[in-house]
Amino acid sequence: MDGVIRGLDRTSDRNVLVPPGDDAGVIRLDSKRGLVETVDIITPLVNDPYMFGKIATVNSLSDIYAMGGTPLSALSIVGYPACDYDIEVVRLMIKGALDMLSEARVALLGGHCFEDTEIKFGLSVTGFIENDKILRYNTPQAGDLLVITKPIGTGILTTALKGQRLKDEDLNEAVKSMTTLNKEASRVAVEGGASACTDITGFGLLGHAVKMVSESRVDYVIEASGIPVFKGVKELAEKGIVPEGAYKNLEFYKDRVKFGAMVEEVMQLVLFDPQTSGGLLVSINREGLRHFDENGVSYWIIGRVVEGNGFVRVG
Repeated sequence: MDGVIRGLDRTSDRNVLVPPGDDAGVIRLDSKRGLVETVDIITPLVNDPYMFGKIATVNSLSDIYAMGGTPLSALSIVGYPACDYDIEVVRLMIKGALDMLSEARVALLGGHCFEDTEIKFGLSVTGFIENDKILRYNTPQAGDLLVITKPIGTGILTTALKGQRLKDEDLNEAVKSMTTLNKEASRVAVEGGASACTDITGFGLLGHAVKMVSESRVDYVIEASGIPVFKGVKELAEKGIVPEGAYKNLEFYKDRVKFGAMVEEVMQLVLFDPQTSGGLLVSINREGLRHFDENGVSYWIIGRVVEGNGFVRVG
């Protein structure tokens, strides 16, 4: 969206703390707090409408958590072919959404339905954030470690499911991840003084990594062997089961990524695999990771932040 509105006149308001371009927008409420807002909508990744509702909800809430905010309320957005779908399918999606919103302590205040050629579901989410604890995506600091809080590979796995190369039960591990809130990871990232944070979604791990460093004077040095990948993902990629988005991401960001000779082409695609409801990608110092450890929040150290010119180096 940032690319679409770049160059267009925007409403000028000195209370806007985070304009379009980050994971969510933030506007000042008072000297201490801001209002953080986002919207996201996706098409089905799994066959179970209840589970899809849960995944779409966690995905929509994630941008608030990536900013270090606390979601408060939500509005649902539902698109579906009214003549072709049983209304019970929509009810099950909403039930999944309500269950995840309850876990997140977020109130559903209403929503909007529209007719479409395929099912679509998502949320517009509003939350609060402390003005001095906003996590930006483009402020990583040299000397930090780079950590990820969930494995990657959901795009490849769900592509295989749609192509009937996998069964529903083969996605159990990925579905569990996609229905896990980034709530606790966000909280400990803020408490640990993270210098930058984003959630890993459509641009893939490396696409989001490039976005984080492209406006700064640092590079990310990433070890491919340290990146957690869901079981079976590499094998599927080797068979050519890769979503089109991975190829597009690789083509778009390749000038900013330097791969070592040992990083195979298949792994390069895995690292650009578009994610849904992915984990957080956090730049944080080693002392800050103590908060992850003390609270039992999963993370993997995948690299480090060094002085540089906005490149991602993968070895």
